[in-house]
Amino acid sequence: MKRKVYIETSIPSFYYEVRTEPAMVARRETTRRWWATERGYFDLFTSVFARGELERGQFPGKSEALAMINAIELLQAVPPIEQIVSIYVQHHLMPGKDLGDAYHLAIASYYEVDYLLTWNCRHLANVNKQEHIETVNKQIGLKVPRLITPDSLFSENAEDPYAT
Repeated sequence: MKRKVYIETSIPSFYYEVRTEPAMVARRETTRRWWATERGYFDLFTSVFARGELERGQFPGKSEALAMINAIELLQAVPPIEQIVSIYVQHHLMPGKDLGDAYHLAIASYYEVDYLLTWNCRHLANVNKQEHIETVNKQIGLKVPRLITPDSLFSENAEDPYAT
C-alpha cells in the first residue's frame, strides 16, 4: 500500500519558480527532482484550497502549475474541515487572517495523509510548531501528517523505498 502525500500550493509553485536567487533555484531543482524520482512511490492528493491559491496568484508558470495540481486527486472539503480550521485559529496554531495553511493542515489531518509536502516553513514545515500541532490534533482526535519539505522525502533504498 502506498503512503499518501498531500501536495500543498508551494510545490507546484516552486516547480515552476523563475527567480534566480540561490535559495530559490535550490528549491526549484529539489522540487523537480522529487517530482521526477519520488512521486510515483506515493498516492498524491491536494485540495480546492491549493488550487484556489494558485488560481489567485500572479506568477510566471501559473498555467503550468495549475495543470500540475489539476492532475492530482482532490480531497473534498467536508463540513468537519471548517470546525477543524476554527479550532486551529482558536488555539493560535495557524493565523486567523489567511486561512490557507489552516485548511491544508486540516484536510491532510482529517484524511490521515502520511505527509504534507510543502516549502512553507513558517506555518507548516516548522519544527517549532510541531509539538503544538500534535497537541491540538491529539485533543480533537486527529492524526498529524509529517509536515516536510521535498528535500526530506527522498528514498535511500531503490528496491522498496517506502515500504510500510
